[in-house]
Amino acid sequence: MNEIYFLDTSYIIALEIVNEDRHQSVLANWLTLSRSRPFLVTTTYIFDEVVTFFNSRGLQRKAVEIGDRLLNSPDIELIEIDRDLFDLGWQYFQKYDDKSYSFTDCLSFIVMEQRAIAVALTLDHHFLQAGFQKRP
Repeated sequence: MNEIYFLDTSYIIALEIVNEDRHQSVLANWLTLSRSRPFLVTTTYIFDEVVTFFNSRGLQRKAVEIGDRLLNSPDIELIEIDRDLFDLGWQYFQKYDDKSYSFTDCLSFIVMEQRAIAVALTLDHHFLQAGFQKRP
């Protein structure tokens, strides 16, 4: 069975922007991982962050291209944040008031816990703080 990873906003952005500081390390990581055809899980909130990031920088075509890849790839599951997940994310957000987790991070952590996903593809250290592993 293929490995399963959670796909975070920061990883996608670093992978797609060639002049981003961490592009080379993320690209090298992705080229290594992609050989084993990993299965990726992400959320509609991550989708929103990614397409909004590119669109807000005048890169609407890039936003659409990436959005279409996230929506149509057979190797990516896009989790819809329903009311139950939203409420769990809000509880998590309130519980960890000593952290600077974003609400989107909290939703990601809940999805990872529910799906027993141990590793996130991310540059965000909050995933480590929350008890997960991260790549690169």
